[in-house]
Amino acid sequence: MGRRFLRLSHTGRRSGRTFHVVLEVVRYDRTTGEATVISGFGETADWLRNLRAGGRVEVDFGRGPSPAAYRVLGLDEAEATYAAYERRNLLIAPLVRWTLTALLGWTYDGSRAARRRMVAELPLVALRLAAHRTARPPQSSGPPAT
Repeated sequence: MGRRFLRLSHTGRRSGRTFHVVLEVVRYDRTTGEATVISGFGETADWLRNLRAGGRVEVDFGRGPSPAAYRVLGLDEAEATYAAYERRNLLIAPLVRWTLTALLGWTYDGSRAARRRMVAELPLVALRLAAHRTARPPQSSGPPAT
């Protein structure tokens, strides 16, 4: 699956059962280890509702599941993240716009206003492996060079 897709395992908020969903990664940040995905069914997506309920969360990039934490991106960060995704994927833009139009129920044309409306309706969620450590600048081992 590489960094293009991930498998999210989550605990059902009512059943307590483990469920799995494969999601496309719209951004992977090597510095923080965050993989950002989009909730194609908005706030009603079961996986998102289960995460919000506080159950177990694991992410698998194809090397086995690892415990993870999540955060929902704010509108500005979500809009910028999705704009960058669209720029990186120009060849599939017509398919993506068609798919988003079907999911949203209104014509997604890729404009800034449409993108802003889309990320307000379809949350972007960043997942980070619990074991990932943020990169730190190297420590100095002596006096600064002059």
